[in-house]
Amino acid sequence: MASRVHPLLVAFLVVLLVGTCQARPAPGKAASSSPSGVVDGITAIYNFGDSISDTGNYLREGAAAGAMMEHTVAPPYGAAIGGATGRCSDGYLMIDYLAKDLGLPLLNPYLDKGADFTHGVNFAVTGATALDAAALARIGVAAPHTNSSLSVQLQWFRDFMSATTKSPAEVRDKLASSLVMVGEIGGNDYNYAFAANRPRPGGRSAADVGRMVTGVVESVVLVPEVVRSVVGAAREVLEMGATRVVIPGNFPLGCAPSYLAAVDETERAAYDGNGCLVGLNLFAQMHNVLLQQGIRELRRSYPEATVAYADYFGAYVRMLERACEMGFDGAALTNACCGAGGGKYNFEMERMCGAGGTAVCARPEERISWDGVHLTQRAYSVMAELLYHKGFASPAPVKFPHQ
Repeated sequence: MASRVHPLLVAFLVVLLVGTCQARPAPGKAASSSPSGVVDGITAIYNFGDSISDTGNYLREGAAAGAMMEHTVAPPYGAAIGGATGRCSDGYLMIDYLAKDLGLPLLNPYLDKGADFTHGVNFAVTGATALDAAALARIGVAAPHTNSSLSVQLQWFRDFMSATTKSPAEVRDKLASSLVMVGEIGGNDYNYAFAANRPRPGGRSAADVGRMVTGVVESVVLVPEVVRSVVGAAREVLEMGATRVVIPGNFPLGCAPSYLAAVDETERAAYDGNGCLVGLNLFAQMHNVLLQQGIRELRRSYPEATVAYADYFGAYVRMLERACEMGFDGAALTNACCGAGGGKYNFEMERMCGAGGTAVCARPEERISWDGVHLTQRAYSVMAELLYHKGFASPAPVKFPHQ
């Protein structure tokens, strides 16, 4: 991308912002029996989101042939846990580590109709958006992977509660001992807007610059709507009786190999000390600032509930800054482990992990990025530790015995 794009991107986002080392053990297999012990009174988890926490809904929806995420439901995904399960990683996700730490079985996907949902349900779907397809279409953005947006997942949640309880009071009783995760979701809304206007590979023309700026503008326009959707979903579950809700922020988009490869900025000033794109990280922080404002409003409206902000951005940056002491390969922090093997980020949008010509790195446990978009099992383990045991989710949604 031409060097003149970066200052424009940064200036635009800054104006808007001012205006506003040891691996943990992997979780065990999901169990149908009761958990061995209840941690902080939590007996169930209800999770909404996208590929960051999907444990098999997209797989059951049926990946569309030719879709960018079609390979996530087959090997080498799941290589660290004996096979593909629909998780977008080589193994387990943050939601799996959280369930394990709470002494609960791993969350089964809602679309697995024969599953045991005694201790919670996972409604997350890979590719899901915070806004529905119609809202995105109004600004010319398509949701190519799934129609199971946040509003659809909320309807699944309502349907589940109606089918398993007899009254609103019983719903409140059930939610009183539950943890509700509203996201991460919203990242795909921005991804699709950016992707629709990404420059051609190696593009340096004025037209390429124009496409990127259009993508930025469309994404910025989406931010208030995305945040409103996430906060609205959280408000609904709080109204239904939820007492502990976690709302994650956005990751630092500028650190993702997929974005780094797409932008391919040549000016050193475009990058921070971690090798991440400053402009895109400012965009992610704009989302996070608005989201935290919404969370503060929820806390005022529901003072008896715990509404926690999970700082995915801060936890990820901490992982980058302490990568070597955590056992990650310091020379490959922005490289995908599984990819086409070309370029400095090992990422090609046209040949994502699992496609022909891609390969897996020798030691995935030393990498942060699995496929250029999602993290490795090891990185998700570290993220879960930072969020739920090291204070990056605040106020703490769970009080673990050793804390």
